Amino acid sequence: MSLYESIKEQIKQAMLAHDQVRLETLRGIKAACINDLVAKGRKPQEELSDEETLAVITKLAKQRKDSIEQFTKGGRGDLVKEESAQLAVLETFLPTLMSKEEILSIAQTKKDALGVTDKSGIGKLVGALMGELKGKADGSDVKAVVESLF
Repeated sequence: MSLYESIKEQIKQAMLAHDQVRLETLRGIKAACINDLVAKGRKPQEELSDEETLAVITKLAKQRKDSIEQFTKGGRGDLVKEESAQLAVLETFLPTLMSKEEILSIAQTKKDALGVTDKSGIGKLVGALMGELKGKADGSDVKAVVESLF
């Protein structure tokens, strides 16, 4: 069963369980997947691959994190709670991300391989690491680790 089919099945389960937060989040994922299909010039009846679906879910999770940050700054605790609940549902579909320690060891090896010696090569190093760690590590963590090397 593909990830997209699994999400459609979980929508039914959430409806039966009367789990509104999960249902709303899953419907949002499904709608975002359909929007992504249409944006790519494909028919809405088609399905995204698991990799494409994960990319959509990752994008939605990032949006939730940004919203939580903004709502926290604005003092909207009610909206922070709602977005956090949706983020928790989205994170059940995402693979576990690498820790900063794991990223550090890879970054050190890549830094030596690329011959980066000063801050002018940070962009080159971050770009190489993100290509290698795509989907395995958070971009902000990679950037923080690379900056700590200099």
